[in-house]
Amino acid sequence: MTSSNLDLSANDAPDAPVFVSSETAAAVFQWLPAVRALQETYARPLGPQAVPRRTIAAGAAERASLRTMTAVPPGSRYYGAKLMGMAFGPAGRQLEYAVVLFDATTGSLAAIVDGNLVTAYRTAATSAAALDRLAPPGAARLAVLGSGLEARMHTLAIAAVRELQEIRIYSPTPAKRAAFADALGSELGVHAYAVDSPAEAVGGADIVLAAARSYGEKPILHGAWLASHATVVSIGSTLPDQREVDSSVVALASLVVCDNVEEVLEESGDMLAAHRDGVEPDAKCVSLNDLMSGKVTASRREGDVAMYKSVGSGLQDVVVAGMILDLARAAGLATPLPIRFETKRIG
Repeated sequence: MTSSNLDLSANDAPDAPVFVSSETAAAVFQWLPAVRALQETYARPLGPQAVPRRTIAAGAAERASLRTMTAVPPGSRYYGAKLMGMAFGPAGRQLEYAVVLFDATTGSLAAIVDGNLVTAYRTAATSAAALDRLAPPGAARLAVLGSGLEARMHTLAIAAVRELQEIRIYSPTPAKRAAFADALGSELGVHAYAVDSPAEAVGGADIVLAAARSYGEKPILHGAWLASHATVVSIGSTLPDQREVDSSVVALASLVVCDNVEEVLEESGDMLAAHRDGVEPDAKCVSLNDLMSGKVTASRREGDVAMYKSVGSGLQDVVVAGMILDLARAAGLATPLPIRFETKRIG
């Protein structure tokens, strides 16, 4: 049982609400505990209202939007929501994230957590949780398409669940991909090197990470490049107008695991394009909950390609932010908030 899991016998007075900064999150975060916490949570039955679909409110005149992702994870001490606010100002587009956590034992506000790093941590840790069940055990060669924050976080998360023999990296800017390879190689102690094309990175790789949507929203990964046994992790296409993997990748995969099947099929640009191109992904898409609970097995025939497709979920935000909150409190790094909420009591 993880530290964030619900203690049904708890009857303590609620702790004062705290703020957890991104600096504190970085100081206390641990990859493998996050992966295991997500695997444990997704293995439990999820009620029909536990993870509602995300909502987006937008004002055209104000050029602002608010995305809300809520969840009540089964067995967790915390429930809550991630809020993502975006606006266009004098300096261009600006985004801020906040994860608001409530204590399930008291109903009281527990914390406000800066969600910027939490978002990157939870996406990567969930991908690693899925990959740990999808990819064959043993050392692996990793191809990384991208050199940004998500590419880095995912590589670190994957290294927590698989021994990496080598890492091949492609992104459009030669200097960025070279610097990224040098940094990863030093951090992980693995031979990491930049290559000149995505096909060169992907060819022969056991695990393929697609974490860099292209300019113009054209696919960056094609099925013809994949080894017959590859496991693909795709995280970049989360909205209808976004593209990352070509329809040939979806056609080639024998199994597509989704963190949210409905949102992947109905809101991911890659799956919408696959439908238009005559590929029918619905029959091969299964939920991460079904995979972790054992309802669906990850057994693969020789030569089968498997894929994990992510659009993100409030459940992931709450589980990872809750783990970070517990670690920050234990380390004395959470900042008490000088506030008190009125509690409404019913009955």
